[in-house]
Amino acid sequence: MSREPRTGIATVCLSGTLDDKLRAAAAAGFDGVEIFEPDLVASPLPPGEVRLRCADLGLSIDLYQPFRDLDSTDPDRFAANLRRAERKFDLMEELGADTILVCSSVADDAVADLDRLAEQLHTLGERAGARGLRIAYEALAWGKEVSTYDRSWEAVRRADHPALGLCLDSFHILSRGSDPAAIADIPGDKLFFLQLADAPHLSMDVLQWSRHHRLFPGQGAFDLPGFLAPVLAAGYAGPLSLEVFNDVFRQADPDRAAIDAHRSLLALTEATSPVAQPAPEVRGPAFVELSAGDSLAPVLSALGFARTGIHRTKPVERWEQGTARILVNRSGGPAAVATLAVESADPAAAARRAVRLDAKRLPREHGPAEADLAAVTAPDGTALFFCRNGNDDWTGDFVPTGESADGIGITGIDHIGLAQPFDHFDEAALFYRTVLGLEPAATGEFAAPFGLVRSRAVADPHRRIRLALTVSLLRRGEWAPGVSEPQYIALAVDDILTATQGARAAGAPLLAIPDNYYADLDARLNLPADRLAAYRDLGVLHERTPEGDYLQTCTEVLGGRVFLALVQRLGNHDGYGWSDAPVRMAAHRRRRIARAHVPA
Repeated sequence: MSREPRTGIATVCLSGTLDDKLRAAAAAGFDGVEIFEPDLVASPLPPGEVRLRCADLGLSIDLYQPFRDLDSTDPDRFAANLRRAERKFDLMEELGADTILVCSSVADDAVADLDRLAEQLHTLGERAGARGLRIAYEALAWGKEVSTYDRSWEAVRRADHPALGLCLDSFHILSRGSDPAAIADIPGDKLFFLQLADAPHLSMDVLQWSRHHRLFPGQGAFDLPGFLAPVLAAGYAGPLSLEVFNDVFRQADPDRAAIDAHRSLLALTEATSPVAQPAPEVRGPAFVELSAGDSLAPVLSALGFARTGIHRTKPVERWEQGTARILVNRSGGPAAVATLAVESADPAAAARRAVRLDAKRLPREHGPAEADLAAVTAPDGTALFFCRNGNDDWTGDFVPTGESADGIGITGIDHIGLAQPFDHFDEAALFYRTVLGLEPAATGEFAAPFGLVRSRAVADPHRRIRLALTVSLLRRGEWAPGVSEPQYIALAVDDILTATQGARAAGAPLLAIPDNYYADLDARLNLPADRLAAYRDLGVLHERTPEGDYLQTCTEVLGGRVFLALVQRLGNHDGYGWSDAPVRMAAHRRRRIARAHVPA
């Protein structure tokens, strides 16, 4: 596409009343909207006032939808449907919308004969065209007689009316496994509208999949750039519009959801543009800053870190071991990952691109001699800093202490684990993928002590930056001590036993793992007896996949939310120890209860 495409969103994507949805769409930067009929029906605003409201907000009304079950083998029913359509045309004229979405029928009397269907579509096209309106015909994936885009195109082609064209919906096409390549052969002037949605791969009824589990582009498993390419090659010139049915999005803050939605279209456009500049390469974490009061410093010391610097103007300390750098902000408050700083090939360009992708620039106060690092805010509140690769100018903000430590064998930061609020999980995954140019690395679910947890990891191709995101699918109750959105830093080691022995000898608060785990581990892996005994003694967890092994030891939760882990990868293991997460979470709970002296 030589021009910047217009962006649109169906009101069904967002929570709230119609007015809430329109305001949120406009504030997020959308050019237009699809008015979902139930939203209009529930609104007290007459269609003419909706038109004025959209105009005031700078929004065009690109589509009115949906019109269902038009075609019929019963002539009387078809006549009634034409009357219903005329009333919708009246409404569209009041709205100022010139295109209506007509879905393929799911009714028992749907027309199977393509020539008869084309005749009925032509009749509707005649009535719409006489009023300056257009019909965008869409194949529902569960349509009774028309369920694929090629069949819907054949019906439109045979109908041969200038007011009749296609609506292509990525979900309906990709959920059926259809190849979108042939879309490039459809005349561009017959592609009246485009609806975009992503989704995870699920084995379930396609209607339920569609109604509850769609996602914004980049949040699921569909190849949306691969879908969009033939649509643009065909000459489609309309808006890129989102139609996403999702139970979480329709309960979430509409302003946040709209920004997330807009970001997804910006990223998709970038992915399909031949002139778009990719995200500047990231080469690893420069540092992670924890807000932790006084609870973390003794643990870092026991893990072999040296306090190498004290900030010149702020209550922040720099701790180092290998290439792992952790800043500890001692200003108080609950423990949390406050800042993630990444080494970027072009920090300024990375920050500008992040703002173009709807990230909020982070205003910062810094002294005249302090580094001015480009930064934005992630959806979960984490500050994201961009530092130049190999440039340690920011370290000059710290007065060297001269302290050193022998260390326990930590070589760097393996990954950062960030649990997300229930409503923001998909938003966070899309943000970190697009802003940092990361790729999906792993997904999964596991049954934790307090309910099902969904997990998703993103990483750069060289695995120098890894982020593990998790979310509890249901909010936890108050019946037991819990950790709200736990976070952790996984520290890479070359020898888990040596590192853990050193940490324990120095007094690190390591997590105890029950004997039942090791009995099961022995049955599964048949490890040498001395190694199994060492695991049991030190609390080491061992996950094995066909690709390799993942070994980890964890500390207790520090400051109420954060813990640290020692991690060793063997072979080509690319996971995050999620199969052992329920064991670790149960052990963390037992330790919290013991510390609080609460009966189990």
